[in-house]
Amino acid sequence: MLAYLWVAIGGALGSVGRYWLDGLISAEFGKAFPWGTLTVNVTGSFLIGIIGALAIPEGRMDSQTRIFATQFLMYGICGGYTTFSSFSFRTLQLLQERQWLYAGGNVILSVILCMIAVWLGYLLGSFFGSAK
Repeated sequence: MLAYLWVAIGGALGSVGRYWLDGLISAEFGKAFPWGTLTVNVTGSFLIGIIGALAIPEGRMDSQTRIFATQFLMYGICGGYTTFSSFSFRTLQLLQERQWLYAGGNVILSVILCMIAVWLGYLLGSFFGSAK
């Protein structure tokens, strides 16, 4: 049960961080291009890469610290900050394992299926949300 608490606290902190940084970047550079979202995705991917490297069994963390780092920092903070970081880290792991087909499939399927899903969700939301 403690694991869920760490993930929840980290997720809340990550979400607030995403909201703050996206707002800061958007206020500075405008909203014509989603610079805030891009910044969040890149910094989140960078952060999860650092934590992931430190948290592997061969890394510098003992087992208890590794569990905490994984729950609180990776799933919690990085997951709340951006799920793109999780996608990026998992794809990196597949590449490191020389699973080229799975890595490429993950990238292609994630982009295509998520774009289709957001489009279908938008259509459904528009259907129910429009005044008739």
